[in-house]
Formats: sequence, C-alpha cells, structure tokens
Amino acid sequence: MRIVFGLVLMLGLGLAGFAVYMAKTYIDGYQQQLALERQQRAPNIETVDIYVANQLIKYGEPLTTEAVRLIAFPKDSLPEGAFSSTEELFPSGASVVRKALRRMEKNEPILAVKVTKPGEEAGITSQLERGMRAFAIKVDVTSGVSGFLRPGDTVDIYWTGSIGAGNLRTEEDSTGEVTKLIDTGVKLIAVDQVADMDMTEAVVARTVAVAVTPNQVAALAQAQSTGRLSLSLVGASDDTVAQSIEVDQRRLLGLTAQAVVKQEAIPETCTIRTRRGAEVIETPIPCTN
Repeated sequence: MRIVFGLVLMLGLGLAGFAVYMAKTYIDGYQQQLALERQQRAPNIETVDIYVANQLIKYGEPLTTEAVRLIAFPKDSLPEGAFSSTEELFPSGASVVRKALRRMEKNEPILAVKVTKPGEEAGITSQLERGMRAFAIKVDVTSGVSGFLRPGDTVDIYWTGSIGAGNLRTEEDSTGEVTKLIDTGVKLIAVDQVADMDMTEAVVARTVAVAVTPNQVAALAQAQSTGRLSLSLVGASDDTVAQSIEVDQRRLLGLTAQAVVKQEAIPETCTIRTRRGAEVIETPIPCTN
C-alpha cells in the first residue's frame, strides 16, 4: 500500500512539475513574441541631447545653469543653432552667462539667435551683424505707422522733400514737393531705446533704430537732413521686392506738361515815306535798330 501511495505521489509531482514547465515555457514565449512585436512597432528614432529652458526666461535675463537643462531631442528635427553640450553653451564657464534676446517658454530649445554671446548684454549691439551699423530715424504718429512698430519688424523708407527746377534732367523728372522710396526691407532693432522683440503694447515712438550698411547710413543721414522720412511696415510673410517709386504733385493728380509752341519771328521791315505832290511813296530801307 505504501509503495502504491509513493508511486502515485511521485507521478503527481512529475505531472505538476511538467505543468509548471509547460506554463513557464508558454509565458516566456508569449512575452518574447510581445516584446518582438513592440520592438517592430516602435519607431527607431535617433536622439541628441540639447539644452532647453528649464523655466520661463524673459528678455535680458541670464541663462544660468539652473535656468537650462538637457533633454533628448530627435536628431532629424534638430533646430539650427541648438546647444548640445556645456562647452558650447558656457564656453567661458558657468560664471560668464549669456542673456536672452527674446522670451523663451519652458522646454523651448535654446538657440544661438535667441541669446547673446557669453558676457554680452542684451542691447542693440548684440543684434548687429558683421558690417552693419545702427542708425536712428526720427518718427512721429504719422511717419512711424501710428505706433505699431516693434523691434524685429521690416520697413520701407520714403523720403519727402523739394526738388528745384534746376535739378531736372528731363521734362519727365519730378519737380517741387516729391516723395520717393529710398530704401526697402530695412530691419528695426530698437524702438525708443527698447530692443525687446517681445514688446506687445503700441508705443508712439520718437525714434527708431535700424540696422543698415555704412553706405545706407550716409544716404539716410542726407535724406533726413534735407527732407522728411516716413516708414511703411512690411508684412511678416511678404517676400516681394518694391520697385522704384517716385511721386510728385503732377503725377499724383495726373497732370501732363503742355508743350510750348514757339512762333516764328516775323521779319521787321522799315520804310521811308516821300511825298510827291498829292502822292505818298513808301520806299523800303534797311532797319537800323
């Protein structure tokens, strides 16, 4: 009886072990198939660590080590000018920080166009490219587009002044009070000593600063000293090039100059009268005056 009981016990243990083995094999296979399926479905995205804002950073605020952090970013979508290492963002050490040139939200990538160079202040000098100069233009509510100008906008510049008749080259040239387009696609870098591109309130400015070449500086200075400058705001997505524009009162009203017809001079004749009795005789003689 004991032998039978022992055989039954051994058989039961064997069947239980076999069942556990089969269950484990089935579960392992299922998990392997599930992991393989997940791996096939998951996209293979290569990432690169870049610095992003760790908090809201406003214009002029410093980029300290606490204000930024590294995150994984898709390599194929990496924005130009991103900083991927501490040596790039803080080349002179964490004590020499960069300043924000525009507002950056939390988790927004830190780009080179949004920050100054290490140790620089967030003024207009940091926004001038190589070979460019800052030039101030006097404006008011009419010439300054009613206070809708902001740093970063693009404008066309018009000159209004008087041209004397002695400066005409042809009969079609403008004369008198003239308005002429003298520069196009000029970038504003400051409005009334404010270089913050995130300013939203409308300000009736007294001066605006533009980024131009030295030749443009000379032309604008001459134009501002001899007439009035007006600005025309260009749309953000407008990529057209303005043509040469010049308008005077004659073109504005559609007047045309009438040609003056010169009459031929009538030759002058001189005569001398001689009376012979009742008859008067006129004899032509050369005119002396």
